[in-house]
Amino acid sequence: MSKVEDFLTIAEEQEIVAAIGLAEKNTSGEIRVHIEKETSVAAIDRAMEVFRNLTMENTQERNGVIIYVAVKSHQFAIYGDKGINEKVADTFWDSTKDAMASQFKDGNFKQGLIDGILKAGEQLKAHFPYQNDDTNELSNEISKG
Repeated sequence: MSKVEDFLTIAEEQEIVAAIGLAEKNTSGEIRVHIEKETSVAAIDRAMEVFRNLTMENTQERNGVIIYVAVKSHQFAIYGDKGINEKVADTFWDSTKDAMASQFKDGNFKQGLIDGILKAGEQLKAHFPYQNDDTNELSNEISKG
């Protein structure tokens, strides 16, 4: 599988967007998923670049999280902004990535993304609980490059 269009069905994309909404329901944190064909740099470096391109650092509490996938390159990364990184354990992103990789190895890309989204959402909820004046600062739609 090398095309972004073939990575997920429209129905699977809708389920992922719904998972983002569910994960963000109880937190002021923001989660985005970005999928592109390939990367020529390390996935984490590209994730950070996409994070900046999507202006995700502009959240009020710097608590945005991006899940980045390069389909043809068979790479993915999770990057959290300064606010969330200061709160979670050093091993959190690795354990989240491991849970996703387990699903990805079996070809369960949708479920791997949902598992990562929900796990990130749990940490965001714990450290950045929903407040009455919270607004959805970033789109929940999957971005593609």
